[in-house]
Parts: sequence; structure tokens; C-alpha cells
Amino acid sequence: MERPAGQTHVTPPARLLPWLSPDGNPCYLVTDDNGSRLSRLADDMEAVQLATGTDVLGLARKVLADPASPYTEVRFAGLRLAECLTDALRVAESRGMRVPVPDSEDAGEI
Repeated sequence: MERPAGQTHVTPPARLLPWLSPDGNPCYLVTDDNGSRLSRLADDMEAVQLATGTDVLGLARKVLADPASPYTEVRFAGLRLAECLTDALRVAESRGMRVPVPDSEDAGEI
């Protein structure tokens, strides 16, 4: 399919996906369709990761608030919190990469 004269195709920025490759490397998606099956899967995964973080934080607060909590429970809570923070930071990075950059002419009008 040809593009109308005067219109150029701009490749969208790569989207950082909320999972890693089997080798532990970041995965990226480049697509013009933000509603594609893989995009929707990534959106759903991000929602699950953030909801899990909320749940883990609530449970960890209870463990950390009890001075009699056993060391193993405190350590387990800390490990799960670190995992959830890693996921949340990855979601934030991915979403931040997709925020449109204002045109240089519009940047001074804030």
C-alpha cells in the first residue's frame, strides 16, 4: 500500500515489554498498532504486576509492623517487595518512554 504524496512513515519508539527474555534481557515491541494482541497482553501484564505490588505491599506492612515477626517472614516480605518494585519501575520506564515529546515550539508555552 502506497502512502499519499508528502506523507512519510515515522517508526514509533520501541515499547519496553513487562517481561524479560529467557536470557534475562529486555524485550521490546515496535508496532504501529497499540491495540495489537501483543500490546494488549503487555497492558494486561502491567496491570497484574501493579496490582500484585499493591497486594504484596499491604501484606508486607503487616509483617513489618509486628516486632515479633520471624526473621524468615521479614526476609520473604523484603524479597517480594524488591520483586514488585522491580516490576513497577519497569512499567514506569516503559510508560515514560511512550509519553509523547512536545514539539520544540510548544515546549515554551507551559
